[in-house]
Amino acid sequence: MRVRHEAVWVVLMLFIFSWAGTGVAQAKMENVKAESYVLMDADSGGVLVGQNENKRLPPASMTKLMTLILGVEALEAGKVELKDKVVTSENAWKMGGSQIYLAPGESMTYEEMLIAIAAGSANDACVAVAEHLEGTHQGFVEKMNDKVRDLGLKDTHFINAYGLPAEGHYSSAYDMAVIAKYALSHPRLLEYTSIKEYNLRQGKFKLYNTNKLLWWYQGADGFKTGWTNEAKYCLTSTVKRDGLRLISVVMASPEARGHFSDSMELYNYGFAKYAYKSFYTRDSVCGVVQVGKGMEDGVEAVAIEDAGTIYLKGDKANLTSKKELLPYISAPIKKGQKLGEIQIFKDADLQKTIDIVSSKDVARSGPLKEIMKMFAETFIL
Repeated sequence: MRVRHEAVWVVLMLFIFSWAGTGVAQAKMENVKAESYVLMDADSGGVLVGQNENKRLPPASMTKLMTLILGVEALEAGKVELKDKVVTSENAWKMGGSQIYLAPGESMTYEEMLIAIAAGSANDACVAVAEHLEGTHQGFVEKMNDKVRDLGLKDTHFINAYGLPAEGHYSSAYDMAVIAKYALSHPRLLEYTSIKEYNLRQGKFKLYNTNKLLWWYQGADGFKTGWTNEAKYCLTSTVKRDGLRLISVVMASPEARGHFSDSMELYNYGFAKYAYKSFYTRDSVCGVVQVGKGMEDGVEAVAIEDAGTIYLKGDKANLTSKKELLPYISAPIKKGQKLGEIQIFKDADLQKTIDIVSSKDVARSGPLKEIMKMFAETFIL
């Protein structure tokens, strides 16, 4: 019987260690007072520590992170321009809560409206942008929920674009972290949410970012706070140090500024326990691919994103990378066209694959250039 009990204990321990190895740390964050929280590795999307992370709660103004995503994607799609004038409707003017006090008929550039949302958490600017893009605020909210479905989120539904309390308006710490991870694919969004201070109306109205981690915590560079009586204090944020980027979400922190102290507690844990090994940074040159029948004889191949991996400090695992590039490609070539890939391994296990792409367009050469090239090669020989 003793042998049997020992065998059961060994199997149990192997299961525990195997489960812990998935990246979900079961640390007890005693000093975190938030009702729900999660700390996520921004690279892999792995949860490092969490509590009630799938619980549906009111997200308050963290909602605006999705509003900003759609706003920036409209720019990238060419639907709007930064200098476009956005005119305030009476509906936007009527908004309460955090605002920049837009007047009916007042216009600002599209970029100023986005910054007012990102740095000033302006509810009225949210409605103005929503109406500018989709004609109606409700039409924009439908697009927000379309994006929720696209991201595969199970515990998020939006009723408005700004986050004031509404029945059926909810998210979870985990879903907000996934939204934040997606937001990182839009550098302009990160740029806007990292603005500490901004002058509107020729300096007559000054915005101060509500995310105090930008001042208080080294490496903090983005995202949104939230507060209502119902939601309490909330924060979706991101911090990058020594190549390691983490995402923290805290919801329903009960004390004023508690969302900041809770977030810093999570980050302190994350940066103490984990590090990041980088092999190639985003847009770094990984090699040159020979081009045939092109206006140029070669094209630089660059990493489409950071190529690296998170690891537990003290882990003796062997982290390596393998690069594969096409030796030759015929023109024409489009910027961003795949030319190879980087594979990252932990010991012998493949962790992730990153595409290597063309850094620019290469047009196909005309007959005259080909004749001249053949002549030059013959002459040299």
